[in-house]
Amino acid sequence: MDLKQLLKNTTNKVKELWKTGKIQRSSRITYDVVWNVILFIGIIAFIGLFFGVGLGAGYFASLVKDEPILDYKTMKSDIYNYEETSKLYFAGNKYFADVNSDLHREKIKLKNVSKNLIDAVIATEDEHFREHKGVVPKAIVRAILQEAVNSNVKSGGSTLTQQLIKNQLLTNEVSFERKGKEILLALRLERFFTKDEILEAYLNIIPYGREASGKNIAGIQTAAKGIFGVDAKDLSLPQAAYLAGMPQNPYYYTPFSVGGKLKDKDGLKPGINRMKTVLKRMYNEKYITKDQYQKAIHYNIVKDFTKKSASPREKNPILSTELEERAKDILVKIIAKKDGHSMKELNKDKKLKEKYNMLAEQDLRQKGYKIYSTIDKDLYTKFQKVARDYAYYGPDAVVTVTDKNGKSKQITQKVQTGSVLIENKTGKILSFVGNRDYSRSNQLNYATAPRPNGSTMKPLLDYAPAMEKGIIQPGTPIADTPEPILFPGTSYSPHNYAGGYHGIVSARDALKNSYNIPAVKTYAKIINDNPAKEYLDKMGITTLEKGDYYYPSLSLGQPTRGITVEENTNAFATFGNNGKFVDAYMIEKITTSDGKIVYQHKSKPVKVFSPQTTYLTLDMMRDVIHSGTAAYIPSQLKYGGVDWAGKTGTSQDWKDAWFVGTNPNVTLGTWIGYRTPKSLLCSGCSLTYSQRVNKLWAELVNTATDENKKLMAPTHKFKQPDGIVHRSYCAVSGMLPSDLCSKAGLVKSDIFNAKYAPTKVDDSLIGGSFVQVNGRAVAAGPKTPKEFVNGNGLSFNPDFLKRNGYDRISDLTQLYPRIDRKKWEKIGFSKGQSTGSISDSGKAPTAPGGVQASGAISLGANQVAMLSVIGFTVHPAAVHPLAILVTQQAQAITFQINQVFIS
Repeated sequence: MDLKQLLKNTTNKVKELWKTGKIQRSSRITYDVVWNVILFIGIIAFIGLFFGVGLGAGYFASLVKDEPILDYKTMKSDIYNYEETSKLYFAGNKYFADVNSDLHREKIKLKNVSKNLIDAVIATEDEHFREHKGVVPKAIVRAILQEAVNSNVKSGGSTLTQQLIKNQLLTNEVSFERKGKEILLALRLERFFTKDEILEAYLNIIPYGREASGKNIAGIQTAAKGIFGVDAKDLSLPQAAYLAGMPQNPYYYTPFSVGGKLKDKDGLKPGINRMKTVLKRMYNEKYITKDQYQKAIHYNIVKDFTKKSASPREKNPILSTELEERAKDILVKIIAKKDGHSMKELNKDKKLKEKYNMLAEQDLRQKGYKIYSTIDKDLYTKFQKVARDYAYYGPDAVVTVTDKNGKSKQITQKVQTGSVLIENKTGKILSFVGNRDYSRSNQLNYATAPRPNGSTMKPLLDYAPAMEKGIIQPGTPIADTPEPILFPGTSYSPHNYAGGYHGIVSARDALKNSYNIPAVKTYAKIINDNPAKEYLDKMGITTLEKGDYYYPSLSLGQPTRGITVEENTNAFATFGNNGKFVDAYMIEKITTSDGKIVYQHKSKPVKVFSPQTTYLTLDMMRDVIHSGTAAYIPSQLKYGGVDWAGKTGTSQDWKDAWFVGTNPNVTLGTWIGYRTPKSLLCSGCSLTYSQRVNKLWAELVNTATDENKKLMAPTHKFKQPDGIVHRSYCAVSGMLPSDLCSKAGLVKSDIFNAKYAPTKVDDSLIGGSFVQVNGRAVAAGPKTPKEFVNGNGLSFNPDFLKRNGYDRISDLTQLYPRIDRKKWEKIGFSKGQSTGSISDSGKAPTAPGGVQASGAISLGANQVAMLSVIGFTVHPAAVHPLAILVTQQAQAITFQINQVFIS
């Protein structure tokens, strides 16, 4: 049978069966059975699904049952509460460095981020970001199934929203509970925030490994700058793709190794491959064209990486550290005040202070403050160069130091320096030098390290306070003599640095030449008023210890701990500001990253000296520069005609050298010395220790004046206030000149505070003459040979000597000054003024007998009948009489004179 016939027969049988109804009955039964089976399975599946959903929902509810319902304000605070690096600025809002932190981050607005970067991130991390409500269910299911079967391939189920939640509100714990909370919070976050707000927060919190200076970084702006040296808004397509791929494994993909060095070819390969993956996803998601994709994957991204360099902080390490410390101190006060605590409480409670120090430190590192300083960038930069290049510091010194284990060792140290420039009126610290060669082993800021300030203390503590109290004036005579100086409960015997004594000198000359004894004597007259507390405390000196307020040595600048360059300079700025102290400061203001002011400095001037005392002190310190211990300075200054006044200073054993100078605008203080104190004396140096610090000060002034002449070289001078008068006075007493003082040629003139100008006529001199024996004065009698008489008819008034304490001086001729000494030597001593045991007996000695008439004349002990004989007159033949002095201690005397006779 052929196929055609077979098909026909089959068709006929089917027709017959259909007519009988058997096929219909069979199909209906099969259909019913199949349908019922499907329905049953569907019902079972639905019940299972319902049960599963309920079970899942119940499980999900159990996971998040303890999670609090966060409101918008709380979520906003938490989401945007990411660490942001605080920044430091020069004056004029010039950024220069970040605050030192473990993680560096700079916040940025989404509008300032490249579209390339935004597209790259979405394409790589969350392609459905713009559509979903915080989670993608199928992605979550996929992730759960992969976890359940322990798949090696993990596609991940977190959206950008979830990643933000995980980083800001949760931990990195791997658990279903954390995942459940993450989903719940992501859904809630999407209700409160727009997609752009979420994306902006995400881009600011994501870590990006390490940048070119070796710092750990986070946030897209920090990454763009640190890796490619551009702002986030300027990222090219390849750069954006590279950064978008980094968060998956930041330290693996970063192009920089520890320390900021660029990795080798093999080390760069993972990051470049990851960049190509991101570009592929961007192409697949149609963010870029095929042509853009091809160009980008063949782009040499390596050439765009920034080169290893010192961080901005490393370029200004001392300034950065100093500003951080000062900012922290400010924040301590602010935070403690919010909690109801004063600094007085904190200073009494060590643990409480430690707590607020830690809180302030944390805020400084994490809250993204902007710290605006008073430091002038150009002045500061040039000051560092002057200090680094200065050629006259003096030699290195070998010193013995003790390490932490108590072991002594010898090290070589350089002469170091510290310097501070302050604006008088405002107290702004415009520039400073912390040291000459900052290094890992030499990080000390010498501008804030206490050192003895030597004679720079004299105007601050001795002369200006004494003038304020009317005790002295510039012309006041003070005896530079060696007798002990009496203080409450003690006596003090200082010495002048150059040695020797200078007799009666004016306060002006004593300060000009930096004589120690007159300064101490001046201090002794006011110490009962506690001038250190009354004046130094007011002028911002904070390093004094309890005993310093009573030690006589403080008058010569020898406090127990010392005084910092900053505080010493700041105190001198009081004179430059008409007697008003303005506390120096380095931080103008602190703001949040959004510009909200957290702190704004406000100066509070404190009156310390009257305008009259201030001007008199300045006028005396002008002489220090013009003709005193700083007379070397004018020859070193590039700009003449500036009204500078200042004071040199040297500490004990020449271990510290200072100069502080002020003009009507600014005050500059400079110090040099070894870190471990050692004498600065140098026999082989071309300049003395004082000239070395003076020259350095002058070079800093010259450099600053080159930069800002208006500031550093004002054309106006210190204004003489009302109440200053010019008067003549007797150099012996400081009183109005008497006829005898005029006769002696000892009349001088100076300026005075009108309140304390002399009103009484001098009574220091009376008529009289004297003779000298071994430098001791004896009143001349009527029979005293004129050859032995001094005084020219003038003598000191005993009452004057007693009134001034000069009667305690062992040798009154020590009152004679070195200048104009011949005039002073005309002043004799009246009866009773002998300072030894010698006195005039009123008797003339008898001529010794047995004197040989030729050869040498010898007088034996038995021939000198009176040991108190002042002298003999020897008459050589045809020669004028010759006076020969016989001392009290003489036992014999020999004359090498021929043909004499004794009368």
